Amino acid sequence: MQPLVRRIESRLAGLAQPLALVLPGGQRVGAPNAPVALHFFDWSSMATLAAGQIGKLAEDIVEGRVRLQGHMRDAMQVAAQLLPGSPVGSDTAWWTQVLRRAKSLALHTPQKDAQQVQFHYDVSDDFYALWLDPLRVYSCAYFERPDLSLAQAQEAKLDLICRKLMLKPGDRFLDIGAGWGGLLLWAAEHYGVDATGITLSRNQHAYVTHLVEQKRLQGRVRMELRDYRELEGYGEYDKIASVGMFEHVGQANMPAYFAKIRSLLKPGGLVMNHGITTGNLTAGQLGAGMGDFIEKYIFPGGELLHVSMVLRDLAVGGLEMVDVENLRPHYARTLWSWSDGLEAKLGEAQRVLETTGEGRDAGKVLRAYRLYLAGSAMCFERGWLGLHQVLATRPDGRLETGTIRGAQSSYPFNRDYIYRDEG
Repeated sequence: MQPLVRRIESRLAGLAQPLALVLPGGQRVGAPNAPVALHFFDWSSMATLAAGQIGKLAEDIVEGRVRLQGHMRDAMQVAAQLLPGSPVGSDTAWWTQVLRRAKSLALHTPQKDAQQVQFHYDVSDDFYALWLDPLRVYSCAYFERPDLSLAQAQEAKLDLICRKLMLKPGDRFLDIGAGWGGLLLWAAEHYGVDATGITLSRNQHAYVTHLVEQKRLQGRVRMELRDYRELEGYGEYDKIASVGMFEHVGQANMPAYFAKIRSLLKPGGLVMNHGITTGNLTAGQLGAGMGDFIEKYIFPGGELLHVSMVLRDLAVGGLEMVDVENLRPHYARTLWSWSDGLEAKLGEAQRVLETTGEGRDAGKVLRAYRLYLAGSAMCFERGWLGLHQVLATRPDGRLETGTIRGAQSSYPFNRDYIYRDEG
């Protein structure tokens, strides 16, 4: 094992962020007072480290073959330096694209999507409540001012979406993948819409249904346990939002997903698609084992597209893009807020998962989420992942709106209406 140890020691000497290692036999190498230390109990994990397979190393930490010591922010600086290269290298080979599409089709049946969504979102409502904001908004916040708290930034994000959609009293509004109801209820209470939300999560459905009853909004707000493919009707909704949901749709289903939205949307109406994108021009998961880690422990079946592919599929589905905004830096800050919030409550999180974690190994779940939140923050900081809000319309075919020709929708000819209240 000495050649492997020497190779690793040489690698550690070049790190800007110091790292210490405790080898399986107890020997300590690396910087003596490093803020981050990895305790190895298996030599195979040392080989994983030497190869720069960060995702596999994260799996070893979750499974207890390696113990991580140190602050997660420091640990992610080390992780980024250990990568052998960018994790978003593109593979344009035609057979890769064919295989990826075939896998996507197999992964995303209604039954499998329900199982995959429940694997993630039904871990434990109480666990998520420990580190999310009071409204439990589980998507990128909007820090319109640098001094905003997480809770304030999430409210700002909800309001930004409502303004972009030009919500107004009486609008029929659909929220696809409504989560714990943050946007659904915000739109109903602050903009007076008639709101319908759908989810595949049993926990979220029960939670939001209770909130609707508690707030006495049964006449204007409803939450349904339903797949988006089950929705019927033509032009039923004036406005539609999909926030943090289309990552579960799958590359192969994306044109049909947008076509379904188009069929549900009133001609001239608006849709907001808010979701994670990848820096990889040909899509595909993150490299160095990072995508495999997410697939196994966090988001089974999740697929990310480059924003250019999203816009193409949106157009194939019959929608017209009218505005795109990248909130990537906002998501990095959001994820660090979530990560810091979880780190401050590790003991409580362990107890919550032991009592409400649906029989899962609490220690493994907690270690996985610690790495997932901090690792995702690192990926957004470095541009490997992005977050795009894509606003689109269903053209109504009318070439004249009052004295303005060619609008074909209710979308105005400039963005003033979105930002006019931000000073």
